[in-house]
Amino acid sequence: MMDVLLLADLHGQFGKIDSFLDLGADAVFIAGDLTDMGPADSVEPLLSRIDVPCFVVPGNCDPKEILDVLEHSDSVCLHASQINLGKISIAGIGGSNPTPFNTPFEMTDKQIDDILHEIMPKLERTVHNVLLTHAPPYGSLDVINGEHVGSASIQRHMKSFDLVCCAHIHEQRGITDIEGTKVVNPGMASAGNCAMIHFGNEAKDIKIELLTV
Repeated sequence: MMDVLLLADLHGQFGKIDSFLDLGADAVFIAGDLTDMGPADSVEPLLSRIDVPCFVVPGNCDPKEILDVLEHSDSVCLHASQINLGKISIAGIGGSNPTPFNTPFEMTDKQIDDILHEIMPKLERTVHNVLLTHAPPYGSLDVINGEHVGSASIQRHMKSFDLVCCAHIHEQRGITDIEGTKVVNPGMASAGNCAMIHFGNEAKDIKIELLTV
């Protein structure tokens, strides 16, 4: 059993980090939007306070310079990368598909697709296979004003995973299951929201709690 704390959408508000860490997770996933349009180095105090393994992708509201900050921190930047944690394998992609707001870290769906095509063959599949992404898959926890705004590329690849950890759409906190793939948006960490993911020893034994501190 491994317990992983999932955070997202901090938007530069780190005041609840100690309360999150008091939940006693074995590791932390951060699904983007650590800052609110920067500055990139503002995340250094946050990351230095996390004393368990921490795996991060940036969000669309993070400047692209945050990639360098993450690479030089104690966390692991998983944008366009992958890693194995024993029985858990994780692929990561940050940023988002285009928004109406011209935010700093946006990509076309083709760029997202190209990154996923590059990292998927390198992912060594294990008991639990996880995609850590800021943008949700199209059709899953991605509705704004009645419209689906998620990434079609992530939707195409999601069947390769047991769990998709996403964020981005603040109003779509929740957990869903799409043809056997669980999708979770933990809600805005800036408001004290998070999720605790309990990975069991067997395939598909993944339990998720939505929590507020």
